[in-house]
Amino acid sequence: MKAVIFNQHGGPEVLRYTDVPDPTIKANEVLVEVRACALNHLDVWVRGGLPGMEIPLPHILGNDIAGVVREVGELATWVRPGDEVMLQPGVSCGHCLECLSGRDNLCREYSVLGQSRAGGYAELVVAPAVNVIPKPNHLSWEEAAALPLVTLTAWHMLVTRANLQPGEDVLIHAAGSGVGSVAIQIAKLRGARVIATAGSEEKLAKAKQLGADETLSYTGEDWPKEVRLLTGRKGVDVVFEHTGANTWAGSITSLKNNGRLVTCGATSGFDGKTDIRQIFYRHLTILGSFMGSKAELVEAMKFVESGAIRAVVDQTMPLSEARRAHELMEDRAQFGKLVLVPGVRKL
Repeated sequence: MKAVIFNQHGGPEVLRYTDVPDPTIKANEVLVEVRACALNHLDVWVRGGLPGMEIPLPHILGNDIAGVVREVGELATWVRPGDEVMLQPGVSCGHCLECLSGRDNLCREYSVLGQSRAGGYAELVVAPAVNVIPKPNHLSWEEAAALPLVTLTAWHMLVTRANLQPGEDVLIHAAGSGVGSVAIQIAKLRGARVIATAGSEEKLAKAKQLGADETLSYTGEDWPKEVRLLTGRKGVDVVFEHTGANTWAGSITSLKNNGRLVTCGATSGFDGKTDIRQIFYRHLTILGSFMGSKAELVEAMKFVESGAIRAVVDQTMPLSEARRAHELMEDRAQFGKLVLVPGVRKL
């Protein structure tokens, strides 16, 4: 099959479009013909190398996958060849206490498709059958691939961890990112007032179209003051933080007393400066958030089915142009998701 691989960690130039052997499945797995695979920042981090994580090389990236089931393991009785599906990106052991308690994202063996196992930058991908989710009929392949990881992440952050409530003010950073664009929609579903940030006027305008009530640029130093002004000098109830060091201190400043900051990432750097006095004196809560459970994605998919959550696709590119797609993502040139599309495989 055709796939994009890398044999060593590095920049986008290490990605190669080439032929690799077709994968084989186990009894509890499915083989999926990839129709579309969306990019995530996790792809960039894995390509560059993550401290403390050894990734077997050569490696195939790709966390967000939609396609057609081609083969089904003998234990997967609920899936059939020909099913049009999306893949839940998180893979867990399925039998530990965390998995059995519905917290599979906390499983000690947890991994993500395209992280420590082969992902969707290929014509074919193998996944556990329990990760299969039916693709809503109204979604295109590109839209279906653009949704799983960012929807799961944003849902877990805002609904499960931060418990965002109707009438609360929420600050959502990087509205032009995949997770930011979905977070705006989920926050509006929860009845919150959304203040969205982005780095350009064009992205701010698109954030408004998604439902943001207020927008502001985070490229200047005074954006935390603008947040205060927009909230009657009180600050926001919740900050949706995933940009990291560049916005961390301002995010804490932007919170009201008793506010909550929920974070899932650090694309601008991991070393955020924290004035600890702000935390205890103003009774702030900092919440870590990593992925989410399979059940949470199933719950969120109800709103995808109804059209209340929609995919935001910036552009679609051939799988062979994965390097260019990575360059665009690193330049933050997109609003929403970049999606790779393999050629239709003849079986």
